[in-house]
Amino acid sequence: MPYSPEHAVQTRARIVESARRLFNRHGFEQVTIDQIMAAAGLTRGGFYHHFRSKDELYASAVASFVTCNPFAIQTADAAQRLRDPRRLARMLVELYLSDDVLDNVDLHCPLYALPSDVARAGLEPQQAYTALIRGMGHIYRTALKGVRDAGRRAEAVVALCVGGMVLARTTHDPDLRKSLRASARHQALALLKVE
Repeated sequence: MPYSPEHAVQTRARIVESARRLFNRHGFEQVTIDQIMAAAGLTRGGFYHHFRSKDELYASAVASFVTCNPFAIQTADAAQRLRDPRRLARMLVELYLSDDVLDNVDLHCPLYALPSDVARAGLEPQQAYTALIRGMGHIYRTALKGVRDAGRRAEAVVALCVGGMVLARTTHDPDLRKSLRASARHQALALLKVE
């Protein structure tokens, strides 16, 4: 008896979630299809029913962050309270650079967890990564609506958030991890101020 379409969708989602977690922890090159499928509780043979290649899966894993990230979860829970674009943008900066997000490797954003991997990856992962950059920038541009240099400011806020987390992840010094993120947060919030 063939599986239902819902089963195929659920299986694909399990594979993507397994891949996203493993890629965040180990990077694209170090993770094999066998490891991804085993972590999803599936056999390698099923992989090609859902994906043409590891690159396609990588792109899906990067793109999946839009719905599984801490910000999306928190804003979905508080949708009624967060209609103000400026408040939403400030909340994203605070959450993105928080201790909770830094400490939870499984929820790391691909923008800071995988930049070197994506730079070496194929077109599909780069397109998914670009969509994340644009999506984050859109939140900040919306908060800066009416400001003359909104686009430039929004891109600077994205760069501060992502850069702050990239650097914080690379050092073993806990004080430096905190101060890097605090400095990035301070500058990002200053750029989001609309007078």
